[in-house]
Amino acid sequence: MKPNHLPTLGPRYWTALCVASVFGANMGDFFAHNLGLGHVGGLPHLAAALAVIMVAERFDEIRHQAYYWTAIIIVRTAATNFADFTAGDLKLPRVWVMVTLAIFLAAAVWSSWRFAWRHLTGKTDEVLRADIGYWVCMFLAGTLGTEIGDYCSHNLKLDDGGAAILLSPMVVLLFVVGRGGRLLLLPVYWTMVVMIRAAGTAVGDYLSSRHMLGLPLSTTATGIAFVAVLMVLKDGSRSDTSSSAGETVSERA
Repeated sequence: MKPNHLPTLGPRYWTALCVASVFGANMGDFFAHNLGLGHVGGLPHLAAALAVIMVAERFDEIRHQAYYWTAIIIVRTAATNFADFTAGDLKLPRVWVMVTLAIFLAAAVWSSWRFAWRHLTGKTDEVLRADIGYWVCMFLAGTLGTEIGDYCSHNLKLDDGGAAILLSPMVVLLFVVGRGGRLLLLPVYWTMVVMIRAAGTAVGDYLSSRHMLGLPLSTTATGIAFVAVLMVLKDGSRSDTSSSAGETVSERA
């Protein structure tokens, strides 16, 4: 994606990513159940939507972040459905699915940095580029996070509320550990993304449960919250590179 379509890696970015994770978890279930597409039927539609976003973005010179955040929701929705397909429909052991996804994610991050990001920038501390390699990594991270969230809820028998209580403080702890620019390091950045996805899955499933909001209302509410965060919180200055809040996706991508 073009630099003028990318957000700054600051508090607004991470807050929006957290809310997007909850919204995407609900959207995945909404696609599969309420729209009757199942865990696989919606994937081609989501892939087509992402392709349209990527093509349209190349012809738009106006500065805004709509393409990036729409792509985040699409990828998060697809990751939810794919994770439910592997451990739900195929009934693969969730632990082995998580291990496999972690290996693929590590390989995707390394290969993207080694063959694409480093070649284009010449730097050794790149976090991401919003190119095809980045979105592959985001899909793998989202799927792995979904599996972790479901593992805590179902395999550890914590239920969705218990899993949310367990995983959410871990995200906060990672934010604390990542202060001082450490969130820009590849391992820390992608670990944060995975854990945000894990906590978002548990929170989303809890909010969409029958004794809470239910799936349609929860999907609507989290979608509104996501848009509100993007509208209310201001993006950091692109000229400030003194801290993690000032680093931009375009500069680090």
